[in-house]
Parts: sequence; structure tokens; C-alpha cells
Amino acid sequence: MSGQCPVYRFDAAIVRRPATSVVRGLRAGDGGDPTYEGVLAEQDAYIAALKAAGVAIDILPPLDAFPDSIFVEDPALVFSQGAILLRPGAKSRAGEVAEISSALKERFQTVLQLPEPGFAEGGDILNTSHGVMIGLSARTDLKGAKGLQSCLTELGLKSRIVETPEGVLHFKTDCSLLDDESILTTARLSRSDVFDDFETVIVPEGEEAAANALRVNDVVMVGEQFPKTIELLDKLGYDIVPLETSQIGKIDAGLSCMSLRWKAGD
Repeated sequence: MSGQCPVYRFDAAIVRRPATSVVRGLRAGDGGDPTYEGVLAEQDAYIAALKAAGVAIDILPPLDAFPDSIFVEDPALVFSQGAILLRPGAKSRAGEVAEISSALKERFQTVLQLPEPGFAEGGDILNTSHGVMIGLSARTDLKGAKGLQSCLTELGLKSRIVETPEGVLHFKTDCSLLDDESILTTARLSRSDVFDDFETVIVPEGEEAAANALRVNDVVMVGEQFPKTIELLDKLGYDIVPLETSQIGKIDAGLSCMSLRWKAGD
């Protein structure tokens, strides 16, 4: 890794304001609807945390026709080398790709399109120092994963396809990058041995949703409602930024999916 910029170093990001329709966002269970005001407040705190970490933010307008469009990481991926327009596995989100396309083409010289057939969502993609991990799930199928591999190869990036535990929405629902050699993960995902090349930190029982943390430059953002995980990471020496995620959690979302992040500068 000598001389190589860590994959968690960012200086630019895109977010999208939530529409009032966000209260109708997709969810697997029925934990109640979020409030628009609650989601907006959580995003405001999230944007402030990104800025404090040294990231310049571009804010896109809300899209009322797409309740889940605040979660910009699902319809696209971004890297310093370029962007990839994906194809969401949820039909109601398919139109989000065209909506974010122009914003990416304004910011990246290279914007690739996931080849047909197949589906892939950014929530299943974990970028690590060892390459990009593509998790198969209900939203990312094998054809989509293989198509994504071809795009990543075109950008000069290594990748491999892995399995997401049954019943887990996205691969990154259960994991996140802590540093070049460490992954925060749930026990159920850790048991699959997909992280054999890494040190793993297992989130405490009952706080599985805390696994969707977000490393940005020198800090790790974690849902503030997960005190055991925060204490664990603090003892390991990470600089923790607790953020409220209870409202977005009601629509099966976490910290990683609310922004597209990349290293734009030298």
C-alpha cells in the first residue's frame, strides 16, 4: 500500500435532498414510517459531518417521484477513476439512474453504464484496499455483478463476487470498511469467510445495524443509537462521529448510502 491513497480518503461528495415522498420509501419490515422532518434533520447532520471531515458537498434537488432517491449510492458508483451508472434491482428505483446521470457526467470524464442484462445496486459494493467486493443479494444478481466487474476492469480496478447472507438487504447492511486492513461486520457475515484477508471487528449482539458505518478520512461515522459499537471502536482507537440514523433506518438505509464519495484532488 506504500504511496497509494487509502480508499477511504475523500474530498468530494454528492448528496440528494429528500423529497416529502421519502416517508413512502421501500422497507422490508414495518417499523413505522419515518417523518420527512426527521430524515431531513439526519441528512443535515450527515452533511455537516462530511464537511467537518474535509469533504466538499454538492447537493442535488429532491425527486418527489422517487421516494428512495436520497440514497444516491444505489443507482451509481464513483471512484477517482470514473463513475458507473448501475441498474437497481428494485423496479421503483430504476428511473433514478437517468436522474443522476447528468450530475455524474458533469463531474467525471469517464461515466460507464452497467451492461445488460442484470441488476446491481451500490449498497452491495464495498471498496477496499484489496479490491472491490460485489455482494450478491436480492438487489444485485450474478449477471449484474459480472457486468459490473467488466466496468470496474475498464476503470483499472480489481473486484470479486461474494455472497450476502440470506435475508440481508444489501452486502453493506452487514459490513463497512474501518481502515486498509480492518472491516466492521456482523457475526453472520463474518462466518461466511469473505473477509479472510482482513482483520474483522464484530458488532455487539443486538446492534447488527451498526455494521453500516462509514469511514471518511480520519473519522468513522456510526449510528448514535449503538453505544456498545461506539465504545468498542473507541477502545480500538478510532475517532468516532455518532450520527442519528433512526429515521433512515425505518426505510432500511444506513450511513453509506446517503452519499457518493470520491477523491477529486491530487
